[in-house]
Amino acid sequence: MRTPNPDPAWHGIRQAIFTARSDADSAPINVKIPAAWGQNAADSLAALFPTAARLDIAEAAAGWIAPIAARAATAGLGENFAGALHALLAARRASPNASVWHGRPGAEPGFTLNPSAFLDETGALDIEGLGQAARLVVTALTLAAPAAHRLAIGITDLNLCLARLGLDYDSAPARDLAVTLLAFVGAEGDCASAALLARAAAPGYPIRTAALPASCLVPGLREATIRAQQEAAALGARRHDSILGFTAEPAIEALLGAATCNFAPAFSPLTEDGRLAPWAERKLAALGLTHAAALAQMLAGETLFPPPRPTAHAAMHDALAPLAAKMPARPALPLAPRRASAREKLPARRTGYTQKVSIGGHKLYLSTGEYASGRLGELFIALHKEGSAFRGLMDAFAIAVSTGLQHGVPLEDYVEAFTFTRFGPAGAVEGDPAVPAATSMIDYVFRNLAANYLHTSLAPATPEPADSVGDGAADRAPLLPLDLPDAAPRERRKTLKLVSNA
Repeated sequence: MRTPNPDPAWHGIRQAIFTARSDADSAPINVKIPAAWGQNAADSLAALFPTAARLDIAEAAAGWIAPIAARAATAGLGENFAGALHALLAARRASPNASVWHGRPGAEPGFTLNPSAFLDETGALDIEGLGQAARLVVTALTLAAPAAHRLAIGITDLNLCLARLGLDYDSAPARDLAVTLLAFVGAEGDCASAALLARAAAPGYPIRTAALPASCLVPGLREATIRAQQEAAALGARRHDSILGFTAEPAIEALLGAATCNFAPAFSPLTEDGRLAPWAERKLAALGLTHAAALAQMLAGETLFPPPRPTAHAAMHDALAPLAAKMPARPALPLAPRRASAREKLPARRTGYTQKVSIGGHKLYLSTGEYASGRLGELFIALHKEGSAFRGLMDAFAIAVSTGLQHGVPLEDYVEAFTFTRFGPAGAVEGDPAVPAATSMIDYVFRNLAANYLHTSLAPATPEPADSVGDGAADRAPLLPLDLPDAAPRERRKTLKLVSNA
């Protein structure tokens, strides 16, 4: 339904109509949003309502705000509840998650606050406004989902907020500020939740006070957090089991103008089109540097935008995790750098030999590759009539041995480890006078290599006799009283007999 007169919070904000798509394959639609928000925000709003024919941000916002405001009026929670929510969204300070936009808040409704929008041009944080916003969104989510006992209120684009304050993301002061900021939002939310507990027949949950860092670079924020925590502790219990939590909804965060999700860092100071990213621009402003001055410093060798360490995101995650009941997956730590390989490569053209033998009636081809000095560097084992699994295992074994030889493992170690291994096929060796018998194919390979490269004579192989089926004599002998028969292999049937019931 079209709203002819949007909420006064949208008055005075120049609007523009963008041609937006919910995804690359969808049909374009017209989206009316504040002109300063840009194309990305229009696409994000289209993604929230992929089946809409047209969209107006003020109308779409009224769709979820009006029912909440009606319940607030019934409960006597304020006359301008709707205006406060519209103003919060119009200033890009906060937005609910997609389920609330669609009027289906579910069991764990959420809201995302944009701390950068609470900073003025001088970098001063509107602490009072942030606290009021935290209380407002807790109340709004409670009215949207009265039965929900878990909320997910988080922050977005922390990287930009830190940059505007002149802090490096990968620093202890930045983590201390993030913890204090989130703790302040949580404490203000606790106060709102505790006030709502008195209005409903809810069991109540104990309020737990979060530990704060020893210092915070934003003047007054730590003191305001302590006051909010003391107020919440005096109230004793709250309506909700949890208040803080991070949801993964990029469309909501993009609607607020966030360049990085929740508390993630930015790894490049440039945008995709090669311009300075907003956070980089803001950091230069916080440092009091013009573009020319920044360029001069960078040409002089200074690093104005040091890339965060690969562990920086995980460190921020660990700092905020004790405060929030719902967190994104912990960023994976980078793998340890690979140790430099000491592999000695073989020449492109190499010498060697190929030996063809038969072991117990099974053919095997052994090929070698040598360094210029004649030292063994690789080997190949080919089996032509064995199963595919056996051939694959033998190929992998040969590659592993070759890799070890090229990394300096002495051939003597392999000979000692793998000679006299026993498994079939085994027996007499035909085609290699140096090795008359082998206890297995691998035993033969290393006996051959020992003879040709180590010039060593090994103890002769004594293959085990093949399994015997016996002659059946013990089975046919009479069983005398109190006499147990000796163990004897079962007699195997010599012939097959066709049995028919015809």
